[in-house]
Amino acid sequence: MIIHVPVPGVHGFVNFGDSVIILAALLFGPTVGFLAGGIGSGLADVLLGYPHWALLTFFIKGLEGYIAGRFRNRPLLAGVLAALWMVFGYFVAAGFMYGWPVAASAIPGDSLQGGVSIIIALLLYRALKRLVGVET
Repeated sequence: MIIHVPVPGVHGFVNFGDSVIILAALLFGPTVGFLAGGIGSGLADVLLGYPHWALLTFFIKGLEGYIAGRFRNRPLLAGVLAALWMVFGYFVAAGFMYGWPVAASAIPGDSLQGGVSIIIALLLYRALKRLVGVET
């Protein structure tokens, strides 16, 4: 919530909370990933003034965490599949809400958010694994 960049066309915002979702899913599995993604991101929407996105975010980000958790034995793949789902989910949601051209305009920002979040999550994941003495 601290770092978020408003996106006017889709009345939403770009942030790097996905790194926390992916990290939680890699560490604790699909159920925790779903809850971290759905509840955390849905609450962020409400608290930052985007309540119209909260329910959609609950499912999009929740499934993002679930996907990352299901593939956690291959962390890079987990992050990529989760981020692809996030970009696709928001594209479809924004397409119905604001029209397909507006939804398409959000793809670069969502893709950047997903890509940077994967890098952050993987770096933190590897650091935490080393910290507790587990090979990655």
